[in-house]
Formats: sequence, C-alpha cells, structure tokens
Amino acid sequence: MGLLKLFVAVGLFNVCSGFGVDPAVRINVFNDLTPGESFEGVSQVQGFHDESRAFYFQGASRDVKASDVVAEQMFAKLRNKSEFTLMAILKQERLNSGVILSIHRADQRFLELESSGQKNEVRLHFRTRSQQAHTEIFPYTLADGQWHKVSVTVSASHITLYVDCNRIYERVVEVPSMDIPRNASFWLGQRNSAHGFYKGVMQDVHLLMMPQGYISQCPDLNRTCPTCNDFHGLVQKIMELQDILAKTSSKLALAEEKMNGLDSCYCERTCNVKGTIYRQDQHWTDGCRNCTCTNGTVQCETISCPPPECPDGTAPTYVDGACCKECQSICLFNGREVLEKEKRAVHDSSGRCILFECRDQTMHRELSSGCPELNCPESEQITLSDRCCKVCRGHDFCAEGNSCTEHSDCVNLEAGSVCSCKDGFRPLRDDNAYCEDIDECAEGKHYCRENTMCVNTPGSFMCICHTGYIRIDDYSCTEHDECVSGLHSCDENALCFNTVGGHSCSCKPGYTGNGTICRALCEGLCQNGGTCASPNTCICPQGFTGKTCETDINECSEGFVECDSRATCVNLPGWYHCECRDGYHDNGIFATNGESCEDIDECKTGRHTCNADTVCFNLDGGYDCRCPHGHNCTGDCIHDNKVKHNGQIWVLENDRCSVCSCQTGQVMCRRMVCDCENPTVDLFCCPECDPRLSSQCLHQNGLLTYSSGDTWVENCQQCQCVQGEVDCWPLSCPPVDCEFTLVPEGECCPRCISDPCLADTIRNDITKTCTDEHGITRLSGSSWVKHGTTCTLCQCKNGHICCSVDPMCL
Repeated sequence: MGLLKLFVAVGLFNVCSGFGVDPAVRINVFNDLTPGESFEGVSQVQGFHDESRAFYFQGASRDVKASDVVAEQMFAKLRNKSEFTLMAILKQERLNSGVILSIHRADQRFLELESSGQKNEVRLHFRTRSQQAHTEIFPYTLADGQWHKVSVTVSASHITLYVDCNRIYERVVEVPSMDIPRNASFWLGQRNSAHGFYKGVMQDVHLLMMPQGYISQCPDLNRTCPTCNDFHGLVQKIMELQDILAKTSSKLALAEEKMNGLDSCYCERTCNVKGTIYRQDQHWTDGCRNCTCTNGTVQCETISCPPPECPDGTAPTYVDGACCKECQSICLFNGREVLEKEKRAVHDSSGRCILFECRDQTMHRELSSGCPELNCPESEQITLSDRCCKVCRGHDFCAEGNSCTEHSDCVNLEAGSVCSCKDGFRPLRDDNAYCEDIDECAEGKHYCRENTMCVNTPGSFMCICHTGYIRIDDYSCTEHDECVSGLHSCDENALCFNTVGGHSCSCKPGYTGNGTICRALCEGLCQNGGTCASPNTCICPQGFTGKTCETDINECSEGFVECDSRATCVNLPGWYHCECRDGYHDNGIFATNGESCEDIDECKTGRHTCNADTVCFNLDGGYDCRCPHGHNCTGDCIHDNKVKHNGQIWVLENDRCSVCSCQTGQVMCRRMVCDCENPTVDLFCCPECDPRLSSQCLHQNGLLTYSSGDTWVENCQQCQCVQGEVDCWPLSCPPVDCEFTLVPEGECCPRCISDPCLADTIRNDITKTCTDEHGITRLSGSSWVKHGTTCTLCQCKNGHICCSVDPMCL
C-alpha cells in the first residue's frame, strides 16, 4: 500500500509540474511562434536557469504576431473556456510599460496581460460574458529589472495573481468570456505594431486550460479546495435538474390523465357513405376506387387499369359507368378514325350540310331537320364538326349532357365541354370525369399549427383544437389567452398579442424595448444617468439638470452647498464634496459639509520642520517657528534627520523631481519647475521638454502624434506619453454605494439606478432568491431560459426577475 501511495504522489507531481500536461490543454507560446528565428527585434539569450532558453525583446520595430493558422490553433484550445492559467517567467526593464501577451480584434481585448512600470501596476484586460470591456488592476511592480515568475489564474468569476509562487491578490469579478472570433489576432510582447512594446526578457510563456494551472509553475502550491468554477458548475447543474424535474412532472400528470380516460369496452364502428351503411371489413366500389370500412374509417384504393389490347377495327375509349377504357368499334371517315356513336358533319358541293353517325363500324347518314333560329349576329355564330346547326358563341354544352361525376364539374369551352376536378380533388381518369379526394392531412398539405389535429374533409381539411385548447384562427389553437387572463410577461407599456402556445409583446408607441421590458423613448436620449420616465420626459439624477440631463449642476458656485470654513467645496460631475483645507484633516466622522475637519497640531504630531533652536507654535490650519526671547536663532531646518541651513536648496534623495528649501526654520518642498530653455534640464522629470522624435508617441488611431509628457483620454482610460512609450490606465470613478448601478452610454463611470433590470452591475445578495413560473427557487445571479420559449432569457437579480430576448437567437 505504501508503494502504491508513492506512485500516486509521483504521478500527481508530474502532472502538476507540467511534465504530464495533455498537449490538448496547453499552449506553449514560444514553441508555436519560434520568435528567435522569425521576428526582428527578438533574440535568444540565457534564461532564468543556466541552461534554459529565453528571448530578449527590444526596440519598437517589431511585429511578433502569430500567423492566422497558428492563432486559430491556439484559440481553438482557449475558446469558451472558463478556467485557465496564463503564466510566464520574465525580467522587465525598469520603468517600461509593455504588454506581455494580447489576444484582440480591433479595440476589443479578449485577453491581455500588461505590466506598467510607470504606474507600478499589473493589468488584466478581458471582456465579460455580457460583452463589456473590463480591466482588473493589481498594484505590483514587475518592471524592476529582476526575474519574476508570474501566473494569472482564472476560474469562472475568480481571478488570482501569483508572483514568485506567492499569492499576491485574489479578486471576484464578472465571469470573463473567451468567445474569441476567428479573425482575432495573437501578439506577444506588444499590443500591436505601434503600441505596448514590452522591453526585457521572457521565457516559458504558457496557457493551461485546466484547474489550478499555476501548480505547473509552482508545484509546492497544492490544491486544497474546489475552485469557483467547480462551485459555479455545480449550482448550474442543480438548477438544470430542477427545471427537468418540473417539466417531467407536468408530462407525467398529463399521461396519467389520458390513461384514466381510456375506454375499456369494444364497439363495432360502421361507415356511412352517401346514405349507405357499411359494416366492418365490408367492400364496395365507388367510381374508380375500391373501398373498405375499417374501424369506422373508409379506406379506398384507386383501381389500377391495365392498358387494353384492342383488335383491328376497334380502339380503347371510356364507356358510361365504367372506370377503365374498353375496346369499342370505330369507323373510317375521310381517312380518319371516328369512335362509336360519334357524329361528323360534311358539306356537299352545293353547300348543303349532311350529318353522319358511326354505328357498327359504318357511317350512317342522319336525317337533318331544320335548325333553330339563333338570336346572335352571324359574327358570333360558330360552326361545329359534329352537327349541322350553328350555335352562338358561349353556348351551354354542359346542359346537353355530360359524363362528369359528383366530384367533377363540367366546364364549357368554345366548341364543346370538358370535365374538371373540384378543388381538393385529383383526377382518376385522364378525362377528369372521375375524381378522388386529396387527403391533405396524410400528405402533409395542410396548414394546421401546433396544439391542433388535422381532420380530412371532402375537398379540404379542418384543424381541430386539442382538448383543453381554444381557437386563435382556422389553423391555430392555444391553451389559453394569456393576454385576456393577465398571465403574461408584457410590460405595462406594451401591447399583448396571443399566439400559438403563448403570446408576444410589442411596446406601445413612444416606448422602446422587447415588449417584456419597455422603456420610454426620449429624443436625444437621457444623458448622465437620467431616466426616460415617459416619452420625451427625462428624470435627472441628483446633480444634473436640463431637458436631457445634459447640464452638470455646479453645487459649489450656485450656492447649493455651504462648506465649513475649514473645508473647500470641490465640484464633480453630478456630485461634490467638501474637502479639508491644507492644515486640517477629517476626524473620521466624514461630515458632508466639512464640519468633521479639524486642525492638525503639527507641533504635537511632529509634522513641523522647526529647528531645535526655535519653538513650534500651532496655528489654526498651520504652525509657526518662533525664536524664543533672548535667543539668536539661526533659522535652520531639520530634514531626514539632517540639518539644512536657512536658505539652503536641495533635491530629495528618493524623488529627484522634487526640490526643497529651508525658509526660516520651515522646510518647503515643491515639484521641480521645468525650464525647457535650460539645456541641462532633467528630461526624466520634464518629459515635455524632450525634443527627440524617438520620444514622441502615436495615438491609438494612428493619426495623432503626442510629445513626451502629453496626456489624453481614450476609451475611458487616462493615457500618457513618456519618452516614446504610451501607458494607459482606467479613469478613477467616484464611489457608488448602492445595490444597482449602470454605466450610461457615452460615459465611463457607474451611476446608481432603481430599476434592477436595467443594471449593468448588481451587488449580489445570496440570501435573496427568485421564484420562477414553475415555482422553482432561483439563486440571485442565476439565469435560465423561460419555459415555452427559446429566446427569452431570465435572470434573478437580488429577488427581482428580469427577462429579455436573447440577441444571440435573433
């Protein structure tokens, strides 16, 4: 048993340390890209270990990008994964801000790891399942010229950063989406060909699609509990099982109801055809069909007519009362065959009409009688081949007799008549004299929708509603009218339309949405988090005004706010705050008007810079260094435990861009004033004075150029150009302490809203649940497809059920 445990332990170690990782769940970036052979600006160097291979990234003229084929092979492994680890071993140059790895398309970053030496941050960029761009920032310095092992583990909504095998940060975020499109690109050591150039050494860059992938880099960090992805999957499975249970119970109850209604007795069922009663299995002939009565249903088969073999002097033709053609004698008249009983009219040399009839293979002359007088002009009179008397155009030949049966109509032509099958019937003979009913139900030629049963009728069909259903139209039935009963999901500002198996919702004029949720439509939209309460009427949040809430109220200048004398009013978009003046600090109560600001006693706290031969006197909002009576004070200062003489100026040791001076016992420090005319100016402290073209930066759109030191805002990020390198970080937003928040269109910061269904982000409370239409309890944050639909997606948001049409179904 001990030997078996040893084998298991060794096997687990090999898997965790990377030696036994299945290639199907691993992306070895350097093996796929071969950077040392294919890309300019990348060279192979000695790695973290003496015999390991690493690559040195330098310069800005490089394009380390995977080919389309290689990128798609990588994406196929990573696509739609909710649990993976990105790891690398690197040594980044000091103050460099660069991208380690980036998967993006245009401005959509699906996975990007960035290290900023300017801000001392590690940033992970990704897109959430709600298709929102997100940046998670970890304050940590990687760009220090030292070797580091870095791994970022994603497990559903859980993100962990490990550096040098130490767990540095753990965060819970909205679940990242790895729905990577096929035309995305894969870059290493840069964001694109113009920005985010990483400078330094990298090796062993891997992506592992497996739980706890960081153990491959740090085997001693073993797994002790399930991951967030494991828990998320378990909760999802439980909800799916609850849904299946509800549907199965409903089907079982319906099946039991049908079984209880089965009739146990047997009764012979007869068939009633044209007033004649036929018993079970009785046969009869109906026109050109042989019919049988089977369990009360008439089943007919078309009579098959073999081609007749007629002797000379005869020809096949239809006979009254017979379905198939029979051999009948013929006559030869003027070189043409004439069938038995057919007539032909001829005119002699004097123009007189003579009528002949074929009887017993001989043409017999008929006695002609006088023709009736016609009441139409001669131009409308027609001469026929089988009679001597002319008829008027439009003559009713059908009235003279025809062979058409009950399902066939006689149709007059110009010189005679023909038979035509009625609608819903097909011909059994080529002359359409006999026709049979088309069974639209059996042949699938009906229009009956769900919840109906097709019933064939002579020449047509009917759609009969199933038991318990009501009719919508001739072809559709529904179990009940949700619109009339009020059991619908339409918004109060929507119109409800009953449909087969459910209903549909359409927003009223002046409102927009999917019908389940309708929002008032305002021209120009409501800005700055305003709510469109009714058509063209915006309700502005506190701090904004105007028809579309476009104007920020300056609470400081318009007299709405009166701060305490120890505080100053600072206006911000949509809000304000009273900030303690220099020399004061908040006592911890944080009063909004600044009453909580109190004086800092610099003398007692030691925050003064008075020299030992002077006395510190605290003042309201400051202090003073006074020379005692009878003393000759030098006015010197103490700074960092060193004596600085009165009037002395020096540069801080830990900040070469700040200058301090001693002024009568007080140390005064300020940022160095940049004089770009001075040829010895420190370009590190004054990047705006750097005239070199190599220190300029290209804007993200590739159309603008910034000088070193310039700053700008792009896509809710603050960007800065520092000696040729662009570094961007998310704009800071004021804190919002509310349950539901929304980032309005065109803005960067979230605002509080009251409608949970409009919220981008919610503060989930696991104690709050929702009950769906089946009575199933749903946890806050869970989602499901509404019963009876395929595209209506519902979500539980802290006790509120919010449903909308899934755009992926459209």
